[in-house]
Amino acid sequence: MRWQGQNISAVDEAALPGLESMGGLVRSVTTPEFAGMTFHEVVAKSALNHVPSGSAMPFSWSVNPYRGCQHACAYCFARNTHTYLDLDAGADFDSQIVVKVNVAEVLARELAKPSWRHEPVALGTNTDPYQRAEGRYTLMPGIIDALTASGTPFSILTKGTLLRRDLPHLTDAATRVPIHIAMSIAIPHEPLRQLLEPGAPSFQARLDTVKAATDAGFSTTVFLMPIVPHLTDGIDVLDDAIARIAASGARRVVFGALHLRPGAKEWFWAWLERECPDLVPAYRGLYPGSSVSAPAGYRSWLSARVRPILQRHGLHGRLEEEDMPPRAGLGAVRTTGAVRTTGPVMKTATREQASAMLF
Repeated sequence: MRWQGQNISAVDEAALPGLESMGGLVRSVTTPEFAGMTFHEVVAKSALNHVPSGSAMPFSWSVNPYRGCQHACAYCFARNTHTYLDLDAGADFDSQIVVKVNVAEVLARELAKPSWRHEPVALGTNTDPYQRAEGRYTLMPGIIDALTASGTPFSILTKGTLLRRDLPHLTDAATRVPIHIAMSIAIPHEPLRQLLEPGAPSFQARLDTVKAATDAGFSTTVFLMPIVPHLTDGIDVLDDAIARIAASGARRVVFGALHLRPGAKEWFWAWLERECPDLVPAYRGLYPGSSVSAPAGYRSWLSARVRPILQRHGLHGRLEEEDMPPRAGLGAVRTTGAVRTTGPVMKTATREQASAMLF
C-alpha cells in the first residue's frame, strides 16, 4: 500500500496526514469483536485538516480521527478518499479502517500554537467519528477536551448512537465553547436501510440519540440526506420520516437528493444493479455519464414536495444547496452559562457542505 513504504524512512508527500511513511504505522489489528474488520493504527503527524480558501465548503478546518467507515453506506461520498491509500473505494472502505491513535494529543499541540485563530472545526466531514470503532478506541473525548481547552468552537455530524456516551462531556464543554450537533438520518424503512447502510444504527436508534441530545440542551439538526430517488422520495415515506424527526425534538432539517461522486457512484451502481435492477434505467437518466447530482428539475421538485411536510410538522428546514453565505461562525448551538452565539446561520450547498454541518 502507498502508506507502507519499502523502508521505514520512505515518505510519500501525497499520502493522507499521518500515513506519509511506514514509520507512522503502529500495527494492524483484527479482533473477533469486529469480524471482517482490520484496524490500521497509525501515529498521525497532524490532526487539523485545512480546507483551501477556494473551496465551496462552509468551514476552514476539520478533524478526522478515522479513515474508512464501518457504517458501509453504499452511497457514501467519501469512498474515493480510500483510493489515496491504495485501498479500494468499495469493500476496503467498509472494512479497512485507519485509526489515528494519537489524534487528540497532536490536536492539542496544534491548537496551542500562537498562530491558531480559533476558527470553527468540523468533525464528521469525511468519515464518522462515532462509528463503531470509537467504542474500542475512545478518541472523541480527548478531541473534545483539546478543542474546548483551546476555546475552539466545533461541530459534530454523525450517524452513530455512541454520541450518547459523550453527551455529559459535551454538555460540560458547551458551557465554554459553542458546539453544534447534527445527526444524519436518511432511510426510515428498516429493510431498505439494512441494505443501503448495513453497518449503521437504525433510523429509530438515531432518533433516540437526537432526543437524548435535545434533552441535554442541544439544538440538534437532522440531515435527511440522501433522499434516494424512487426509493425514499414518496410523500408517505417523507411524511413518516419528518413526523418522527419532529417527535424526536430536532429543531431543524437539512434535506437533499442523492449525490454520486466518483468511487461512490461505482459502488452504488453495483448495489442498484444487485438490489433494484428495475431502477437502473431511471438512474441512468438521472445520473448520466459522470454527473454527480440529480438534475435541477428533480431537486426543485423534491424541494416543493418536502417543504409543506416540514411546515406541517413545525420544523424549519432547507434544501442543502440553498443560500450558502461566506464562511462564518457557528450557527444555532447549545448555549449554557456564559456562552452566547450571535453569528450568522450557515447554509449548505453540496453533499460535503451538508456533511460539514456548519450552517
